Amino acid sequence: MVSFYSNVFGWQTQQLGPEMGNFVLVTTTESSNNVPKQPGTINGGFYQKTGDVSQTTTVTIQVNDLKECMKKIEAAGGKLSGEPMDIPGVGWFASFFDTEGNRVNILQPH
Repeated sequence: MVSFYSNVFGWQTQQLGPEMGNFVLVTTTESSNNVPKQPGTINGGFYQKTGDVSQTTTVTIQVNDLKECMKKIEAAGGKLSGEPMDIPGVGWFASFFDTEGNRVNILQPH
């Protein structure tokens, strides 16, 4: 998978360890601390396949205030997926399911 996306799209990847669920971080644009520098661009990654289709790919949206965004997600009918976590050197991270059942992530950079 890493070779495929690197060769086809020129994406940079970083395999994270078991403490991060063996997540493969994907960088698609110039970034600082894994956060895109140019507004409107995205980064993301791939979870290790588990048979649960909601765990195969992900989009991460940068936000200014993670807790405020979490409140808005719930108010709009989304469902949070666990507690927010601090990713050292990157920022505060949380996942949610939108009203259509799509898994999406939010990140408040440090």
